[in-house]
Amino acid sequence: MSEQKNNGLQKSLQLIFVYTVATGSIFTWVSYWDSVFFGYCGSGTWLAFGLMTLAILPTALVYSELAPLFHTSGGELIYNTVGMNKHVGFFASWLIMAAWIAVPPAVVMAIATWISRTFGLVLGFNTIMLIGICILVLVFILSLQDVNVLVKAQALCLFVNIISTVITGLLILFSGHWNFANIVNGLTQSTINPSLGIPGWLIGMALLITPYFGFETVPQMVEEGDFPIKDTKKAICGSVITCGLIYVFFYFCVAGLDSFQNLTAGVASDGFLTIVNMERTLGWTVWPVLYGFFSVFMGLGASIMGFWMSTVRMLYSMSEKNFLPSAFKKLNKHKQPILPNIFLLVISLVFIFLMNATTFMNDFFNLMSFGCACAYALTMISAVRIRRKHPNWKSPNALKHGNAITYLAMIIMVCIAFFCTLGQGIGSWISFGVYLGVGVVLWIYMIVVRWKKSSVVIETPDGVEHY
Repeated sequence: MSEQKNNGLQKSLQLIFVYTVATGSIFTWVSYWDSVFFGYCGSGTWLAFGLMTLAILPTALVYSELAPLFHTSGGELIYNTVGMNKHVGFFASWLIMAAWIAVPPAVVMAIATWISRTFGLVLGFNTIMLIGICILVLVFILSLQDVNVLVKAQALCLFVNIISTVITGLLILFSGHWNFANIVNGLTQSTINPSLGIPGWLIGMALLITPYFGFETVPQMVEEGDFPIKDTKKAICGSVITCGLIYVFFYFCVAGLDSFQNLTAGVASDGFLTIVNMERTLGWTVWPVLYGFFSVFMGLGASIMGFWMSTVRMLYSMSEKNFLPSAFKKLNKHKQPILPNIFLLVISLVFIFLMNATTFMNDFFNLMSFGCACAYALTMISAVRIRRKHPNWKSPNALKHGNAITYLAMIIMVCIAFFCTLGQGIGSWISFGVYLGVGVVLWIYMIVVRWKKSSVVIETPDGVEHY
């Protein structure tokens, strides 16, 4: 890795914590959105997760090749600027942040929903806002401390979530109610209607990209990594494989507990299928509450911290490379970006308000997978162009048959992006358009004002380059 700059981010992150940030970002919705996932792919949800793991891996491998080439945070911003141009770099990073920025308010609402359900409370607007303020301010404070404070808190939440999820799967598997016939009978069922001749189950599988985005957080932390940069592959691919294996195991166990119809009967469309059926089918009372705390509350906590870190570092990188005003790159005494943290806190609180007062954020959340898949697809195109334009850049994680793997990843992501558009309402497109509109305004400002005076600056294997 490059030598630490005196005015840059602190180089102190161990590989294990970069891995846990990525894994914690991915492994989040398993216990809350389980009814959503079962609605997508029925009793074959475990199989869909297995196939999605394989579908994501080519993209993760390409990211593993690109990450060691650039020693500063930025990910999609850097790859697409170098591979194509600064305009594509700007919008690729804006698209990926559509997914990241949606997570903190969505997590707050999920935690509020769990509290309401577990304790039989009817939470009003003011109470939900209070919960949101408490959670987000806590993450905000942690994010302004030494980076190891936040990553250690996130790692604790992640490992508690993983252990709780695995134990729950085993308890269900050996409960005496588990039957493989339940899996076979509902293997290809889906509540999604076919569209353009595409089976609903396949559309549902494409939508499962939502609980997988998060591995791309690793390139946001390379600047702070205190380990050989080639080891980023372990964090990127390791996070995908770890989460994929647990997803497959857990949903295989849950699917065998009862028929698809019985599992989903009377369950709210927004989650808690496993908790409901542990209570209803197995008659358990204590473990569902503990499981909810460990896997829902703490699991969602791991997610919000992971994406918070990544969003802050992307905004910092955009400023450092002249995609945003220079104020966004100012650091506090702990080498943490100040304004990006404040901006994210404010926008998250605004989004929580919108989620309760309007349908804007709910509609926007429906298309965050689309934005994520588009950003991945653009990055794949840039990866091919980088290999072509700079054959002398040798990544320690260079892929054998790299272009073939990259084209495969690009095709997969384009297909997923297309599937994610099927069945979306006009409200989702309006909210997504508003988000892109804000990006366009900022982009025009950069073209008209800042880029006329100064260029985009990126550190590459050939040294600092201007774009």
